[in-house]
Amino acid sequence: MAVNLKGRSFLSLADFTPEELRYLLDLGHDLKAKRRAGVCAPTMQGKHIVLLFEKTSTRTRCSFEVAATQEGAHVTYLDAGSSQMGKKESLEDSAKVLGRFFDGIEYRGYEQSVVEDLAKWSGVPVWNGLTDADHPTQILADLMTIEEHCKKPLNKIKVVFPGDVRNNMCYAWMMGAAKLGMHFVAMGPEELAKQMDQEVVQSTFAEARKNGGLIEITDHAEDLKGADVIYGDVWASMGEEAQIPERVGLLSPFRVTMDTLKATENPDVLYLHCLPSFHDFETKMAKEWQAKGVDIREVTDEVFRSRHSVVFDEAENRMHSIKAVMVATIGA
Repeated sequence: MAVNLKGRSFLSLADFTPEELRYLLDLGHDLKAKRRAGVCAPTMQGKHIVLLFEKTSTRTRCSFEVAATQEGAHVTYLDAGSSQMGKKESLEDSAKVLGRFFDGIEYRGYEQSVVEDLAKWSGVPVWNGLTDADHPTQILADLMTIEEHCKKPLNKIKVVFPGDVRNNMCYAWMMGAAKLGMHFVAMGPEELAKQMDQEVVQSTFAEARKNGGLIEITDHAEDLKGADVIYGDVWASMGEEAQIPERVGLLSPFRVTMDTLKATENPDVLYLHCLPSFHDFETKMAKEWQAKGVDIREVTDEVFRSRHSVVFDEAENRMHSIKAVMVATIGA
């Protein structure tokens, strides 16, 4: 059956069938191969997109801008200080105006309800660049990267996520793994596991059963065994810096080290991370906390720079996977 995503918004992987996600992954691989081969046939010529950023970003902004430009589209960037959305103008009114100007809208911010309302009122495809609840474009990039480096199909892949199991990356991964029949292990402190969104847990468990996958929540290191991928994320997201000492106390046992990789008993285990990462003390934030006696690194530098780490391939794939989403939903 042919897949047609024209006019669709990309708000959560939960909104897509396994076949539709497979189509987006294949399209991402194809667009990447064509770009590297010098095959340039812009599919979004004359299209206009707007990027709405309430949260700052490096990879998300650059990925959308470069991907859209390569496909012939024009990009407008608006940060929180450049728009009246939600301040002097309601979200509904802003969405209706932007929908008259643009062919597609990207949003990166806080509440999932904002990106949903943009899709509801704008009348054009809306793409979720990150919210506190989800990060679907990142998962597409992650899956592309795994397929490039693993010989096994995705439904034979085991991914372990050590860290804060209540965050948007863990939730997004749970749904992505469930949709594609993968084995995903959320590994973190029992105290944090008890705080997980139960609606997310129940929906992803049900989706996994339907697609032959397995979602597990654990705090046991022995569950690292057999992992094909260890996935990292920072321990405190934007706006949560005040909670860092408490988070570090809880999460330090889940810091990814070479011993973590050895515990998988897989000599070819991959290390992925959505970035940015605290893996050394070369950032201002890491240095400041180190001076206070707090080690905020979620992964050691040894792992981050090892042969197991494919984080920069993964970062590049943000552009190709995002391009696939835009081309599929507003392209020619």
